[in-house]
Amino acid sequence: MLFQVLAFVIEVAVTLIGGACLLRLYMGWRRLSLANPVGRFVQALSDWLVLPLQRLMPAAGRWDLASLLGAWLLKLLQYAMLVGMLGLGRWSVLPVLALLGVAKLAVSVATAVIIVAAVLSWTGNRTPVRDVFERLCEPMLAPLRRRLPLVGGVDLSPLLLVVALQVAGIVLGSMQAGLLGAGAAMLAG
Repeated sequence: MLFQVLAFVIEVAVTLIGGACLLRLYMGWRRLSLANPVGRFVQALSDWLVLPLQRLMPAAGRWDLASLLGAWLLKLLQYAMLVGMLGLGRWSVLPVLALLGVAKLAVSVATAVIIVAAVLSWTGNRTPVRDVFERLCEPMLAPLRRRLPLVGGVDLSPLLLVVALQVAGIVLGSMQAGLLGAGAAMLAG
């Protein structure tokens, strides 16, 4: 039971901070300023990690590679701690496991962004937060919106994208489990 509690606490911390790193990366790619409520929240969670990494790894065009590296390092540390606690001894797979973990985290961040944007769209109020989330969702939803007709006046593209993202998350989790073999359920879940 203690392992499960510890694994959960570590997962929450890494998801929150690593998710902020990935959101920072995506906001930079979308050329969204961090001088808005969402950006300030992301900075508050990730500056301590990303700013030192930016000195080592500068941005490549619109890609803030330090944010991506920060998310990967967090996942690497998370899995190293869990593999060590479980005594699995599968240290050689940790870099790939962390890479898959970052991909799975990106799926979770994209899912959260889509859900938050959908909920905010129901309010009808234009706010800076809603505008940020709409701009973040637009590139993900635009291809689906072009192909998927409205159903009774309702845009189902967010629902379809969330389903597709969840399938991708399941596939990534299965790939992680395949790398670990025994004891994988605790780490890849």
